[in-house]
Parts: sequence; C-alpha cells; structure tokens
Amino acid sequence: MGKKITIDSATLANKGLEVIEAIYLFDIHPSRVKVVIHPQSIIHSLLEYIDSSIIAQMSKPDMRLPITYALFWPNRVESSFGELNLTKISELTFAEPDLKKFRMLKIAFEVAESGGTSSAIYNAANEIAVAAFLNDKISFDKIPDVVNFTLDKMSTVAQPDLEHILDADNRARELAKKYIESRMINP
Repeated sequence: MGKKITIDSATLANKGLEVIEAIYLFDIHPSRVKVVIHPQSIIHSLLEYIDSSIIAQMSKPDMRLPITYALFWPNRVESSFGELNLTKISELTFAEPDLKKFRMLKIAFEVAESGGTSSAIYNAANEIAVAAFLNDKISFDKIPDVVNFTLDKMSTVAQPDLEHILDADNRARELAKKYIESRMINP
C-alpha cells in the first residue's frame, strides 16, 4: 500500500468511501450498511439477505486479486497468489468500529445521508488533509477536522452533474488548503 492508502486505512476513511460506494452501487439507504472491524482481513464483504443468511467474499489480503478482477472483468482467471487455506486460519474475529475514535467513518455516514456533492467534498478534503499530514503540516488527529470544516463551509448540490462534482472537488481542495494554512499560522 502507498502512504495515502495507509493513512486512509488508519482513519477508516477508506471504509467510509466504500460505504458511500456501496450505497450508490446497491441504491440502498445508509442505515442498511454496516461496517465491522475484521483484523484478519480475510472477509472483504458480507451481504445479508432478507432471510438473514449471509454470503461472504473471502480471500487473502492481497491487492493482486482485485487488480486481477479489474484487468480481466467480467471473467475470473486462475491465480497462484490467491489460494486461501481455511484450515490454517485459527480464527475470524469482528468488532463494531468506535465512531468517536474513527471520526472519518462517522463523517462518511453523514455524507452518505446528505448525498449530492458532499461525497466529492469529503474525498477532496480528505486527500488534502492526508497530504498535509504526510508533509508534517498537520497532526494525524486533525485530518477529520479539515474534512468537517470543509463540509460545513460548502453548500452541496443535491442532484449534481459531472460539472457540479468537479467544481465541488476543486472548491473543496482550495478551502481545505486555506484552512490548513490558517491553522499553521494560528495554531
């Protein structure tokens, strides 16, 4: 993983973006999406049906598998790196995320609820905040503050077209940068 993805994993911003993706992909209400912490990283997604049965997508935590999907979709191809031996896995554990600790995930659910261009604002502000952290301009715990500030200061377009989304992305980046610069001068 690169530095950006590592930080997004630590803040759970990556899970927040996946929540937003799932809501749009499956056209479901945010209240129907649940996130669980699974330290072994073997189960990548779960889908619960109306009869309460659950289907899981399981594989080794190896990015080569999703890259293979992207390259060969809609076909599945044989791979030597993805074999998962369930008898060698000692346990699979799950926990609810602490939304006070993982504020980026909480913000993502709020963004998913509000819809429109807010997801573009969330993503853009997060990218700026993470870059600022990696460049020692802000501390790790300030990443959600930058995103919250940017979301609070920007109005959203409820039914955006591509132009609205690109504009929101650009304006969010500029606003997040200005906020970070103002905090560096007046901490």
